[in-house]
Amino acid sequence: MGTVKAVAKTRRGPGLELIDRPEPTAGPDDVIVAVTSAAICGTDLHIRSWDTWAEGNVTPVTVLGHEFVGTVAAIGSNVSGLRIGQRVAGEGHITCGRCRRCRAGDPHLCRATVGIGVHRDGAFAEQVALPATNVYPLPEWLDDDIAAILDPLGNAVHTTLAFDLVGEDVLVTGAGPIGQMAAAIARHAGARHVVVTDPVAERRDAALRMGADLAVPPGSASLGEAMGDLGMVEGFDVALEMSGHPGGLDDATSTLVHGGRLALLGVFGEPTPVDLNRLIFKSLTVQGIYGRQIFDTWYKALAMLRSGLDVRPVISGRFPLERFDEAFDELEDGRMQKVLLDVAPAD
Repeated sequence: MGTVKAVAKTRRGPGLELIDRPEPTAGPDDVIVAVTSAAICGTDLHIRSWDTWAEGNVTPVTVLGHEFVGTVAAIGSNVSGLRIGQRVAGEGHITCGRCRRCRAGDPHLCRATVGIGVHRDGAFAEQVALPATNVYPLPEWLDDDIAAILDPLGNAVHTTLAFDLVGEDVLVTGAGPIGQMAAAIARHAGARHVVVTDPVAERRDAALRMGADLAVPPGSASLGEAMGDLGMVEGFDVALEMSGHPGGLDDATSTLVHGGRLALLGVFGEPTPVDLNRLIFKSLTVQGIYGRQIFDTWYKALAMLRSGLDVRPVISGRFPLERFDEAFDELEDGRMQKVLLDVAPAD
């Protein structure tokens, strides 16, 4: 058996390493994908910094990466409907298929979900193994750069479309890549006003390019001014919390209208206090979001891309796999939005 180059968490504590990892092998129901490009996710930043969440979820040695595009390199004996050389992406959540939710057709709610690049080796490697049921064949019209970020786009689609947005005023707290894409989706889906908060000016500017009406620093004062500028009297109808920061959660709950709706996607690195009385007395609806609705979200994402949704501005850089540390540094400093790692040249 040969080896592949891979970026992995090799020990408990901050940092990542480029290592040689044994080539993955395909079980009877598996597919091996030769990775062309992979994108760095906020989850990968959590793992690199080794915060409380990462410490409780990742066991070294684990190869990171769950956002990727590539071609089918090997197919298990039970797999049909795929061919060698076919261009594919992959759903990063592997579900059990046996629990109540899986059997009911809601695998995104599987209590035994295993994350590629978190709980098992991922796609920051020249090859990645995954079940054939997680492989997503790609249409010819979709280019590799967008294909590599279908996973985070799916997060944004799942979160943003959790509630009806037509004619609604929408707040997005956190203008990271998924927050920026959420702003674009909200606009595409018919929101009246879209306001985004983020402490980093470059990210606020990016959110404006993605379709936000206003992008302001976090805090009730900034949001109050934004609502006044837009002629909003009561508050936001829908809030999408993408920051994973306590301040973002507080901004969302404080500015939602009575009966407002809140979708939570941001991962909080530490336990976060919540003013439950605010939720109770304002009769807020709160929806936690984890991953994508498999595979309905993928279908909706591709349909919106086909009908004009433009998320390309979110991609701001690319690096060869060997320069992964530089790519991570750029992201953590807020100088880039979404970075691709070139793992292997496309055919």
